[in-house]
Amino acid sequence: MDSARYSKKFVHDDANENTSDDDNDSDCLDSEEIGFIPTKEDKKSVITSDSDEEDETSDKEEAAVMKMLKEEEDRKKQAEDLDYYISATEEVTQQPSQTEDKDFRVLQHECDSENPEIRKHLEFLKKLRLHSWISLSRAHYVSLLKDFVESEFFVIDGDSLLHMFLGSKTQYLNFFYQIECFLQDFTEKGAKYVIVFFKDAEQMYFPYPHFLFLRTALIEHLRHNTGTIVHTEFSNCLSSEWEMFLKKNYPYFIIVSDIGLNSLQTDYLSILIAHSLAKKINVVLASGQEYDILRVYGYHVQSMYKHRVFFQMYQHDLQFACENLVSYKEPLICLYEHLKLDLRSIQKEACQTVSLLKQLWPEGSDIRRVVCVLTCAVGLKIYSNMLKNSNTSTRAKRKQSARQGRSNPLSPGEAADLCRMQCLTVAFLLHMPLSQRAQIRIVKSCWTKQVLPLIKMQQLCTHFSLTQLRDTNGWKLDLTYLPDLNDDSLLRNIAHYYEVEYTKGLEFKKELGKEIENEYRCLWDTVTKLAVEYSFGDAFPIRKTSRPFLQQEQTLFRDYAKEIPNIGLISVKSDLVEDYAGDVLKDLPVLESNDPAITSLIKYKEFDELHHWHSDRPLSEEYERVQCNADAKSKGPKERRQMQKLQTFLHFYGSTLEDSTSKLIVNQEDVSGNASAAGKKTHKKHKSKAETIVEENNKRLKTKEENKEQEQWKSRCAPIVKAIEANLTVGINELEKFLKTLKCKSVKFSVEMAGLSACLEVWKKHCKEQGNKSKDLSKAVAVMRRIHILLEKYQDLLEKPHLQKLTSYLRLLGFENLACSLSGQTGESSDPNISKYAVEVGPARFQLQHMDYHLLREERNDPDPRVQHFIPDTWQRELLDAVDNNESAVIVAPTSSGKTYASYYCMEKVLKAGNDGVVVYVAPTKALVNQVVATIYKRFTKKLPDGLAVCGVFTRDYRSDLMNSQILVTVPQCLEILMLSPRCQKWTRRIQYVIFDEVHCLGGEIGAEVWEHLLVTIRCPFLALSATVSNPEHLTEWLQSVKRYWERADNRIEGSSSNSEKNFARKRKVKSAVKEQKKSYRVRLVLYEERYNDLEKYVCSLKGSDFTIEHCHPCAALTVNHIESYGIPSDLSLSPRESIQLYDIMVKVWPEWPKAQELDPEEFVSFKNKVVIKKPDVRKYEQELKKELSKWIELGQRRKVSLLLEHLKPEPVDCSEDEKWKHFASFVDKLHAMDKLPAIFFIFNLDSVERAAENVFNSLEEKQKSEQHPDTEKDEERLREELKKVNKQLTKLNPQDNKKMSPSKMDKVVYLLTTKQQLEHRLEKLTGIPSTYSYADPKAVDGDTLRKIFWPLKFHRKGYLQQMMALRGIGYHHRATSAKEREAVEMLFRMGYIKVVTATSTLALGINMPCKSVVFAEDSVYLDALNYRQMSGRAGRRGQDMIGNVFFYDIPLPKVERLLKSNVPQLKGQFPLTVTLILRLMLLAAKGDDKEDARAKALSVLKHSLMSFRKERYAEILKIYFIFSLQFLVKEGYLDQEGNPIGFAGLVTHLYYHEPSNFVLVSFLVKGLFHKLCQPIEGTTEFSEDVLEKLVLILANLFGRKHLPACSMNYKKKFCQSKVFLEDLPKDFADAVREYNTKVQENFAHFLLTAAKLADMEQEYRLPLSKTDFTSKNWDGSELASYLMDNTKSISAISPFACLTGVVDNHLFHGEIINKAVLRSLGINVKNCPLLYLNKYDNQGRRRPLNAYALDFYKHGSLLALTDNWLNEGDAYYALKDFSLLIKSIRTSLSELCDDPNDNVLLAFQQLDASYEEKLKSIT
Repeated sequence: MDSARYSKKFVHDDANENTSDDDNDSDCLDSEEIGFIPTKEDKKSVITSDSDEEDETSDKEEAAVMKMLKEEEDRKKQAEDLDYYISATEEVTQQPSQTEDKDFRVLQHECDSENPEIRKHLEFLKKLRLHSWISLSRAHYVSLLKDFVESEFFVIDGDSLLHMFLGSKTQYLNFFYQIECFLQDFTEKGAKYVIVFFKDAEQMYFPYPHFLFLRTALIEHLRHNTGTIVHTEFSNCLSSEWEMFLKKNYPYFIIVSDIGLNSLQTDYLSILIAHSLAKKINVVLASGQEYDILRVYGYHVQSMYKHRVFFQMYQHDLQFACENLVSYKEPLICLYEHLKLDLRSIQKEACQTVSLLKQLWPEGSDIRRVVCVLTCAVGLKIYSNMLKNSNTSTRAKRKQSARQGRSNPLSPGEAADLCRMQCLTVAFLLHMPLSQRAQIRIVKSCWTKQVLPLIKMQQLCTHFSLTQLRDTNGWKLDLTYLPDLNDDSLLRNIAHYYEVEYTKGLEFKKELGKEIENEYRCLWDTVTKLAVEYSFGDAFPIRKTSRPFLQQEQTLFRDYAKEIPNIGLISVKSDLVEDYAGDVLKDLPVLESNDPAITSLIKYKEFDELHHWHSDRPLSEEYERVQCNADAKSKGPKERRQMQKLQTFLHFYGSTLEDSTSKLIVNQEDVSGNASAAGKKTHKKHKSKAETIVEENNKRLKTKEENKEQEQWKSRCAPIVKAIEANLTVGINELEKFLKTLKCKSVKFSVEMAGLSACLEVWKKHCKEQGNKSKDLSKAVAVMRRIHILLEKYQDLLEKPHLQKLTSYLRLLGFENLACSLSGQTGESSDPNISKYAVEVGPARFQLQHMDYHLLREERNDPDPRVQHFIPDTWQRELLDAVDNNESAVIVAPTSSGKTYASYYCMEKVLKAGNDGVVVYVAPTKALVNQVVATIYKRFTKKLPDGLAVCGVFTRDYRSDLMNSQILVTVPQCLEILMLSPRCQKWTRRIQYVIFDEVHCLGGEIGAEVWEHLLVTIRCPFLALSATVSNPEHLTEWLQSVKRYWERADNRIEGSSSNSEKNFARKRKVKSAVKEQKKSYRVRLVLYEERYNDLEKYVCSLKGSDFTIEHCHPCAALTVNHIESYGIPSDLSLSPRESIQLYDIMVKVWPEWPKAQELDPEEFVSFKNKVVIKKPDVRKYEQELKKELSKWIELGQRRKVSLLLEHLKPEPVDCSEDEKWKHFASFVDKLHAMDKLPAIFFIFNLDSVERAAENVFNSLEEKQKSEQHPDTEKDEERLREELKKVNKQLTKLNPQDNKKMSPSKMDKVVYLLTTKQQLEHRLEKLTGIPSTYSYADPKAVDGDTLRKIFWPLKFHRKGYLQQMMALRGIGYHHRATSAKEREAVEMLFRMGYIKVVTATSTLALGINMPCKSVVFAEDSVYLDALNYRQMSGRAGRRGQDMIGNVFFYDIPLPKVERLLKSNVPQLKGQFPLTVTLILRLMLLAAKGDDKEDARAKALSVLKHSLMSFRKERYAEILKIYFIFSLQFLVKEGYLDQEGNPIGFAGLVTHLYYHEPSNFVLVSFLVKGLFHKLCQPIEGTTEFSEDVLEKLVLILANLFGRKHLPACSMNYKKKFCQSKVFLEDLPKDFADAVREYNTKVQENFAHFLLTAAKLADMEQEYRLPLSKTDFTSKNWDGSELASYLMDNTKSISAISPFACLTGVVDNHLFHGEIINKAVLRSLGINVKNCPLLYLNKYDNQGRRRPLNAYALDFYKHGSLLALTDNWLNEGDAYYALKDFSLLIKSIRTSLSELCDDPNDNVLLAFQQLDASYEEKLKSIT
C-alpha cells in the first residue's frame, strides 16, 4: 500500500501558477513566475494600482503586460530537456496547477539570457544541484536522537518545516496541529531544538498567499504560545550573523528540505544545505522521517571536507546565487488579468487600519477578532480602490471589447458579501466548540474562479496585518488562538447555506442565536468603521447579491466511503489474554459468533491438501539441529581431529587473553568437586597434629623462599642500581620488573629502599650538573614516587632509622613541611646544602602537577580468601557476596576495572556444585563470544561423563554443545530462541546464573527488545555488566520489580493445589539433576565510577607537513550556557595536572578571586602537610574547583567564566581529507616517537580502515627501500641464485641415502649443507625488516608462535598482505574480515607484537584489546557519546600504563567538545512487542511442556517492558497493541479463538525477525504464487536463471529492505554494473501484497475504532505542544450551527483537528493517513501495523526507492560493484550475508513443512540457496 500519498500527492493546488513541468537549467532563474527581478526597462512598465495618472492603463502598458504573459507561456512550452531532470513526482509536488491561475498572477519579467553573468550563474546552479544530489544520495538512515543529551540542540529550518505539512487542502487549525505533533514528538523524546525562519525567504511566498500568511502566523504562534525558540533575525544562510550563530552554538544538525515550492526555492534550500555542510554542521533531510514511541528516524548527511572545498571554491557563486534568489523587487500582481495589486499599498493600508482599530478597541481583544476585522477592512478598501482606478480609465473602457475572455471580477457589494460571511465564520470560531465543528458537514463544492483571487488578496492582507501586530506597544492582544484564525470548510458551509438553502423557504432559514448574532454584528460594524470613506452596507442581510460563490468540485481522489463493519472484537478465550489485558477488554465490545468477521476466518486446509504440505506441523528449532561434540565415541577420526584442533586453538587464543598483571579470580586446572570436604574442615575448632606439621613446613618453606630471594637481590642489586644511575627510566623498569618476581615483603622493602637511594643520587647528580639552569623534575618524581610506595605499602616495616632517612630526603627535595609532618617535629633544617637540591615547587603542587598519574589509588590491603593473586576492592567483594548469596546484580564500572572477574567466579561456583547446573553468558557480538569461549577453555578443566561439555556455543552461524554444556556462551537472539521455545523448558530450569555482558545494548536501536525479553524471562539470578549506563538506579529498580513478579509467580506455582502433583514430580526431577540452591530475589546495584587510569585528551591537526598535538582540557568542552543550564557533567573528570591547570587559569582570569587562597594547592585542607596525596584527595579538590566555577556564574561572573574556558580551548587547524590520509603514516610515526604506541585507530568507514593500515605499511616499506643500500636487491637476487644452485646439487647427491655414499661425497654433502645454512642466514639478514622500519616488537612473540598464528591466514584472500603488515607491527580489524583474520590481529596485539591497529567499532564492545592510546581518526554519525566512551575506554592498560591517551585526529573541535561533555544516553527501553512476538508467546503458552511456567514467562514479557516501567500510559498502549495483534492473528488464521496456534504459525515465528515480510511470504505461498513461478526447465529439476532472478527480486522486495532518499532518483545516472533501484514486484505478487495490505488495514482500522473508547478526549481537544485548549465550552448554541452539523458522520476514532479536513472513520481503512488522523492519546502508530508498503513516499509525495543490492549482487557477483548502490564493501558484505542466511532459513523451514522432496518450490529455494551461497563464498 502506498504510504504518504494521500497527504502530498496533490499539494500546492491553491497557488497561482501553472509552471513548467521541467526544471530546466537553460532557463534563467527568473523564468519561474515567482521571481522578483524585473529588468531596468521593464521596471518602467510595472504599473501599480493606486496611481492616479491618466496613462496607467494605456494601450502600450497593457500590451506589455499581455506580451509578458504570452512569453511566459511560450517559454514553458519550448523548455529544453537538459542532462538532468527532477522526477515527475517531484514536479507534481512543486508545481501548482489550477484553472484559475490567470485571475491571480505574479508576473516575472524576462531576463537577458545572453548575459554572460547570468549564463555563468545558471551553469553554477547545475553544479550546485549535482553537488546536492551527490551529497544527499549518500545519506544514512539513522535514529536521529540515539545519543542525544540534554545539552545538545539542533536547528529546524522553518520553511522546510512548513513544506512538510503544506497541501492544497491545508486546513488552518489542522495544519498547526500537525506541526505541533511533529515538534512534540521531538520534545517528548528529550530533544532540544530551535527553529529558524530566514527573513529573505519570505519573498518567495508572495505567489502563494495562503502559505505566506500561514508562515507568518506560525512564527507568531511558536513565539508566543510555545516554549520554542524561534529565530527570525537572520537575513539568509550566508549572512555573517548566521555564521556567528553557528560558530557560537554549533548545532547537532539542521533539519532542512531538499525541495521547495518551486525550483527557485529548491535552489535556495540547496545553498542552505551546501553552507551547513561546509560549516561542519550535519544535515538531516526533512523528507522521509519516520517515528515511533521512542525514536525518530531520518536521512543524515555527514559533513565532510569535500563539502568545505566545494563551498570555498564556489563561495562567490553561492553569494551571487543567494542574492539573486532572495533579492526583493516589487512584484507585479494581477487580479483578473487587468487589475494591478501593489503590495506596498496593502502594507500601508494595514498599518493605518491597525492604528485606527487600536482607537476603536483600546482595551484590546482576541487575535481572531482583530485579524478578521483588519483583513476584511483592508481587503475591501484595497479592492474598491483597484476597481475604482480601473473603471476611471477611459482607455480601458475603449478596450473592453478586447477583453471578452477575461473573468468578470466581483463587484464591491459581492466582495462585501464574502467579508460578511467571513465575519460570521469567525463568530462561530469564537463560540462554537471544536467537538461540534468536527461534525460540520462535508461540502463538496469549491470557490469559483471569480472568488479565489479575492480570497488570495485577503490572505495577503492577513499576512501584512499580522506583521503589523508583531509590535503591539502595550495593546492587550490575546494571541492564544493564533492557530485558529479561519476555517475554510466552515466558510464554504456558510456560503453554501446562504447561496443554495437559505433561499428555499422559511424552513431553511435558521436562527444564528443571540450570542453569534451579537458577535457577528460587532465584527461587521467594526469593519464598516474601519473602512472610513467606503460604505459596504449593514450586517444583515448577510447576502445582498446573488452571484454564485461556489461550484461543484472536480476531484480525482478516490472515494473512501465504505460500510464500517460492526465494532467489536473477536473473542479469544485464553487465560494468558485474560490475565494480561482483561482490565482493558472488559470495556470493549465483543462480536457475536454469527458475525461475518468470525464466520469468514481463514483456514489453510485447502492449500495443504492441494500441495501435500502440513502448515501446522511443528518446525524444529535451531538448537534441535545441533549435534553433540562432547561425545567423542560417536565421532569418526576426522571429526575428532577437528575437535582437537579447535580445542588446541581455543587454549592458545585464551592464553593471549591472560595478562600477567590482571586480576584473575579463577586459574585452576581441575574444579571437579572437593569443595564440600574443604568446607567441613573449616568448621573444626582445634588443629590436628597433621595440620600443625603442615603449618610448620609452610613456615620453613617461606623462610627458605625468603633467603633465596634475598640472595637473588644481592646478586641483582648492583646491576639495577647501576642501571638506574645510567638511565633512570630503564633502571626503574628493571627494578619494578624484578619486584614482580618477588613474593616476600621484607625483600621487596629492601629493594624499594635501595631504589630510593639510587633515585636520590640521580637527582643530586642532575642538580649539580644543571646548576642554576632549569631542572628535569621527572627525576625528582622518581624519588617521591618511591617514598609514596614505602609509606603506603610497607608502613609496618618502617622503623625509626628508615623514617629519619625519608625525612632527610624530603628536606633535600625542599619539602620542609612534609619532613616535619613525617617526623612530628617543627623547625628549619640546619643543612646549608639542601637548598641546591630543592625542586622549588610547593609539595602539593609538585605532587599534583608533576607526579600526576603516579599518585597512588585507594586500595585495600586485606586479602579475600575467595580470590587468588590479588586483593579485591570493596565493590568487587560486594560482587562476590552477591554471587555467594545467589543474588542478582547490576554492575556499572569503567572499562578495564575488573568487573568481568565476577563472571568467572560465578562459573566456577556452578561447575563446583555439580554436573547439571548451567551458566549462560550473553555477549552482544560473535567476536566477544569467541573471546569468552577461549577464556573459559583456558581457565577451566573438568572431567565430565561422555556427552557433557564444559562450554557450548550458540550463534547464528555456529552451534556447538548447546544443550549438554555447563557454560553456554551465546548472543541475545539465540538465547531468546531457547527461552521462548515450548520444548526447551526442561533445559531452562537447569540455568542457575545468566551473565549479561554490555547490558547497555538494552538501549540500542536494533535488537534491544531481545535483551529486555531475556531479562524478564529468566527465573534465576543474573549479573548485568556495563561501563556505560547513565541511569543504573532506574534499571535496577525495573529489574527488581521483575524479580518481585517472579517471587510471586514461584510462590503461586509451588502453592497451587491443582498442580501439586506435577510440581512435586518436577521438584524431584530437578533435585536429582541440579543441587537445590537458596533462592534470592534481590537485585543489587554495584557502582564504581573511578577509572584506574586517567585519560588525557589531545587534539591533533596538520599544519603544513607537520602535526600539532595540543592537550585538550576537559573543561574546554563546556560553555557558560551549558554550566548554567545543566551544570558540569558528573563524569567530566580531570587528571591531577588538569586540576592544577584549571586553578591557575581561574587565578589568572580573576586575580581578586575570594577563594583563591583557600583553594591554593598548598593550603587546601586535603593536601596541607600531606606527604602522600592520593587520587581520592585530588578528586575532592577537583570537585571544589568545579563547584566554584559554577558559583562564579551565580555571582554574575559569566564573562570571566567565558574567558577562562576560552583560555583552555585548543586551536586545531582544518585540513583536507586527502592531506589527512596522505600524512596519516607520518602521524603514526610521530606517536611512535612520543612512545604512545600501541594504539587503536578508530575509523568508521570499512574501506578507510584497510586503506589507512596499508598507507602506514607502504610508508614503512618505501622508507626502507629509499634508505637501504642500492645493491641490496642485487645481493638478494645473487644469494637466491646461489641457494638455488646449492639445493640443486644437494638434490642430485640425495643426502638421505648416506649408506651407499663414498667419503668424498659425504664431505661434499657436509660442505653443501654448511654453505646452504650460511646462505640462508645471510639472506634472512638481508631480507629481514630492521626495527627502524617496523613497529613490531620481535621480542614479544617467538618464531614458532608467529608461524602458528599466520598459518590460517594462508587460506584467505588478503592473508599474505595481512601477514606482511603484521611483520611490520600493523593490522586492521573490522566485521567484514573473517574470524581467523580478526583473531590473528587480536592475539598479536595483545601479545605486544602488533602496535598499530586500524579498526571500526567492532573493537568497542568488550573485546579485550587494551592499549596505551586510542585515536579517533574519522568523524561519523556513529561516533556518539556511547561509542566514544566504549572506544576511549580501551586506552590505558592496567598494570602497564599509568595513563591512557585519547587523540582526536582532525575531528572538528565542536564535535570533540560534544563528546567530552555529553552524558551517555539513558536506558529508556524499546517498543517491546511485535505481532510475531505475541504469536510466539501464545505458542509458548499453548504448547509449553510446563503450562504454568510458560504462562508466567509470557506474562512477564508482556507486563515488564522497560519502556512502560512506572508509565501507566505506555502500559495501556502495550495492552491495546496486544489486543490488536490477537485480532490480526485470529483473522489471518494463525490463532484460533482459544488462543492456540494454527496454520502457518510455525513458519511465521521462524522468520520472526522479518515482520511483516514473514506474513506476506506466507500469503504468497498460500495463493500458490511460488508454485506458479517455480517451473523447472522442461525435462529437468533445474530452474532457469530467469526464475531464480525473479525469486531473488521477490525476496529482495520483502527482506533486507533499504530505502534510499527520494532525491537519489533526481538524476538519470548510468551506473557501472548495478541497477541500484529495485524493480517492482511481478504483478501477481504485487496484487497479493495489496490484498494483504487491504486486509491488514481493515483489521487495523477495526481495531482503532474499537479501541477509540480508551482515548483521553480531554487531551485530544488540546494542541499537543502549546496545550491550547479547544475543549467543549458552555454556549447558548445556534440553530444554524446545528443545521450545518452532520450527526451521521462517524468520527469516533479521528482526532477532532483532523475532522476539520473532512477525514472520517472510513478513512482509517487506508493506512496512509492513520498517523495524521487517529486519536493521538491512543499512542498508536501505523509503524506498529504489519503493513508492507510496495512503495514508500516522503512528505512531498516522492517515492523512496528500494536499494537493489541483493539482486544486483546476484546478477554480477561483485562486491566492489555495490559501491554504485551507495554501500561500502563491509556493509554490503554483511547485508548480503544476512540475505543469504535468510534464504537458507526459508529453505530449511519449507523442507520440514513439505512431504514431497520433489516439490518445485522446495527445489527452487534449494537451488537458489546453493547458488547465492556460492557467489558469496567467491568474494571472501
